[in-house]
Order: sequence, then structure tokens, then C-alpha cells
Amino acid sequence: VQLQASGGGLVQAGDSLRLTCVASGRSFSAYPLAWFRQGPGKGREFVAASRRSGGTTHYADSVKGRFTISRDNTKGTLYLQMDSLKPEDTAIYYCAAAPRSTILSSIYTARAYDIWGQGTLVTVSS
Repeated sequence: VQLQASGGGLVQAGDSLRLTCVASGRSFSAYPLAWFRQGPGKGREFVAASRRSGGTTHYADSVKGRFTISRDNTKGTLYLQMDSLKPEDTAIYYCAAAPRSTILSSIYTARAYDIWGQGTLVTVSS
């Protein structure tokens, strides 16, 4: 079971990027999936989550209205559309999957997730 993240890069403030996370080994349609990020000198922080296919989505306040999480179960892929990027969005972005039984209050915490992708670097210049 693996997650493979890609799509990072160097952009200017105000630009957009779309991150992609491809899941292999099993279907994740019924599992919570999320994006976390870790900026320079910071801990890993929650960005966005999708509880299950067709379920609710949740965002950190810092990205609400600018980022959109979505999934395509036919392709086993999770996306993060990032618009109006800011220098403070600079970080390594990780996709992650949590067990099916994960409760709502836990999806915001990294320790709830047991499968992680390798990370993709997003750098936003001012």
C-alpha cells in the first residue's frame, strides 16, 4: 500500500498549483485522506481532508477559500488545488490515509494517519 505525491514546484505569490497523490495497493474510496504540510522549522500541520468519497471536506483556516481537496476514485487519486498562493504556504506537502474507523475529530491530527506519501516541495516566492 503506497501513496505517491507530486506536483510541487517553485511559483510566485498569487499563482496556482495542483498537487496529486496516487494511491496504489488498495482502494481508498472509503478511507479518510488528507494533505498535511511542514514548513521550514515548523511541525507538520493539517491542511485539508476528505473523509471518504462523496463525503465532507475540511480545511485549515489558513487555506480555507484558497485550497480545494478532491478525489477521483476511478484513478485512485487525491488532489489539492492551491490558488492564490502565499509565501507562507511554502512547505513540503504530504498526502496521508487514515483507517476507515477514524472519527471526525481525529482527522485534523497527523497521528490519526497511518499511511504517508513521500512529500512534494512547494516554494512560493514573494
